[in-house]
Amino acid sequence: MPNISRKGVSMPESPIRKLVPFAEKAKMNGAKVIHLNIGQPDIKTPQIALDAVKNNNLDIVAYSRTEGSEIFREKIATYYAKHSITVESTDIIVTTGGSEALSFVMGSIADFDDEIIIPEPFYANYNGFATSAGVKVVPVVSRIENNFALPPIEDFEELITSKTKAILICNPGNPTGYLYSKEEIQKLATIAKKHNLFLVADEVYREFTYDDKGHYSILQEVGLEENAIVIDSVSKRYSMCGARIGYLVSKNKEVIATALKFAQARLSPPTYAQIASEAALDTPQSYFNDVKEEYLKRRNTLIAELKNIDGVKVGVPNGAFYCIAELPVKNADDFAQWLLEDFRYKGETVMVAPAAGFYATKGLGENQIRIAYVLNQDSLKRAVTILKEALKSYIG
Repeated sequence: MPNISRKGVSMPESPIRKLVPFAEKAKMNGAKVIHLNIGQPDIKTPQIALDAVKNNNLDIVAYSRTEGSEIFREKIATYYAKHSITVESTDIIVTTGGSEALSFVMGSIADFDDEIIIPEPFYANYNGFATSAGVKVVPVVSRIENNFALPPIEDFEELITSKTKAILICNPGNPTGYLYSKEEIQKLATIAKKHNLFLVADEVYREFTYDDKGHYSILQEVGLEENAIVIDSVSKRYSMCGARIGYLVSKNKEVIATALKFAQARLSPPTYAQIASEAALDTPQSYFNDVKEEYLKRRNTLIAELKNIDGVKVGVPNGAFYCIAELPVKNADDFAQWLLEDFRYKGETVMVAPAAGFYATKGLGENQIRIAYVLNQDSLKRAVTILKEALKSYIG
């Protein structure tokens, strides 16, 4: 029998999706499963985006430009200008989701066995993108005791070698919800320039910040133009996860020219999704004000309920819509599977994402879970009640 590639064998499973078969079986057996595992908002997609697809008069669904349509990229640049970020349409490549943007970046800036430093825990698919590109993830640990704040710069510098090509952050963070301050971004900018590294920021949750804290983009940092690369997406901002439209943004012309070659190899981003995404850029600010207010209520409800469970420790997110909770169990993977297979409370159970898959350091996060607070407050309260009862039963 022919052999599978070493990359294929080492490709990690998604901690967000790997338990789906157990959830589906639970549903088939009559249980209601409350999904806390995946960042699929229940917020409605802006009607303006849906109408743009319904009302278009295309006769042929043709290829679009490899880098995305000129009009769309100009509107994206205008969007950034509203957020005090100055870029041109030529600094933007439209991609099939933020995932493809990050894959293009890794292919453009790193060779096989090169290294990228990432504060952990981090979005689990970074491991998958790195494995696919043959890039080594070098983790620097952030801790729940510090609410997952930026680790000391000394910790980064100790890890930099001749193979280090970039530092990658998610801001605000998935899975922690941590929002990097301007001062923290400037510390990272200083080290990137000092060691001639790229600073890559996944900023897809830019709109979702709380407690009167603002988002500071690496693209706002003067003097970082040749080092800064931003990954962005419409998925969460407009509740359009299925559109699969993202962007790669950089003022570094060589990065854009190189990423464009990767983009040409996949031809073009999807036409209808671009139509919807272009229209979504005209969404009024009131939409985001309402969404932020709703997520803030959900966050406050979730954190308050989790803190009422004995033995549970939780980080308080200032952005995005995720948090990491540390449970009084040894193995959250086993606990999460047990929830789906064996535990019911009034005919319901919950599905969570075990957090070990959000770490690169073996052994870390084994007693942690990621929770996405993308459900209404009543559902969140019910889910935490189920979690509380489950822990009583599981621990005995």
